[in-house]
Amino acid sequence: MSREHISIFGLGYVGQVHAVGFALLNYRVVGFDVDDGKLRELSRGAPTVYEEGLSEGLRRALESRMLEFTSDPIMAVTSTNVTFITVGTPNRSDNTQDLSQVIEAAKIIGEALRVKRSWHLVVVKSTVLPGTTDSIIRRVIEEYSGLRAYSDFGLAVNPEFLREGIALRDFFKPDRIVLGIRDERSRDHLLKIYEPIDAPKVIVDPVTAEMVKYASNAFLAVKLSFANEIGNICKILGIDSREVLRITGMDHRIGQHYFATGLGFGGSCLPKDLRALIEFTKSLKVEPRILKAALEVNENQVNIALSLLKKHLGSLKNRKVGILGLSFKPGTDDVRESRGLILALRLIDEGAEVHVHDPRALYNAKIILGDKVIYHTDANSMLNYVEAVIIATEWFEYENLDYKNVIVVDGRRIEKARREARVYEGLAW
Repeated sequence: MSREHISIFGLGYVGQVHAVGFALLNYRVVGFDVDDGKLRELSRGAPTVYEEGLSEGLRRALESRMLEFTSDPIMAVTSTNVTFITVGTPNRSDNTQDLSQVIEAAKIIGEALRVKRSWHLVVVKSTVLPGTTDSIIRRVIEEYSGLRAYSDFGLAVNPEFLREGIALRDFFKPDRIVLGIRDERSRDHLLKIYEPIDAPKVIVDPVTAEMVKYASNAFLAVKLSFANEIGNICKILGIDSREVLRITGMDHRIGQHYFATGLGFGGSCLPKDLRALIEFTKSLKVEPRILKAALEVNENQVNIALSLLKKHLGSLKNRKVGILGLSFKPGTDDVRESRGLILALRLIDEGAEVHVHDPRALYNAKIILGDKVIYHTDANSMLNYVEAVIIATEWFEYENLDYKNVIVVDGRRIEKARREARVYEGLAW
């Protein structure tokens, strides 16, 4: 017998992981999305994002009948007692946060609550800037439901800290669970939901919970950019940056996590959230110098890679250049803010003939790159077509390639490339 009935609004990366995770905890889960194609794929047991263990978890959840998917938002809310909002919050062209998906979800949930007319908990898991839940989401739900927050319905903030590639593992074994709550009933309900997960549960107010998410991502971004700046200095000195940072990280105040050099960070969270936080901080009349510097260092790593390439090829016009890795990290097919994708676009602008390979992300890359590049499903075969290659993602497969006949610009520290390449330049050594 399930203990809760949970609906998930938005079945992107975060929504799919949480829908499967809660169902595997023996909760009845209804996943809602406006994309009928996505719903069909999920209903037949095929996740629309690649994530270790997600396909098997989805199959088990569907077979247990604890998980179903629907395009009917009213049914999703009225048949459950908790709704998690997991829709996207992308940046606009000016890097301010686009809340249109969150606001639309809040409107629909409000309309459903007007029909349901019984207490319901709404949990904001989407990444929103500090104050958003109190000032915008609460107001929209109240307007469309005719109800009052904290008395007629519960409202909480519960940021996610999933790492792509091991997200399902992070769902079940998080470092901490942050709950931004203003009323006891919502607190008790969320604590009951998360009771099966052995992790510290930290109770704060909603604004603090929202800020914790941004502070966490900003710190990781700063730490990565700091590592890359040290790495650039080490390269000039001719010493191993990883050894420098390994020994530095032995200090428990610093630590080893997110302390590696290379092409820089990408993905759906760090770049987006860092830019949004910078713009938000400016609106508070505070100059975010460290945050801006972290972003600038990250963007410049791509320039350094191209400079190393030109050092050996000169002009890139009509030169055959390969890119190994288009996902922003191994273990995922996510190409958002991928350094490999950005490099491909830069090389196209330089007039190069661009060849690309990735074990998982070619489909998503084609949506952006179209027919401007040449796609390869075999990495070793690609190396036979190109003069030089940039290693942009540290997929395990790239440790076993034949690099003897190519110039390598290594952005991810592939040992075999360093040993065997005809010419080797490493950003991560």
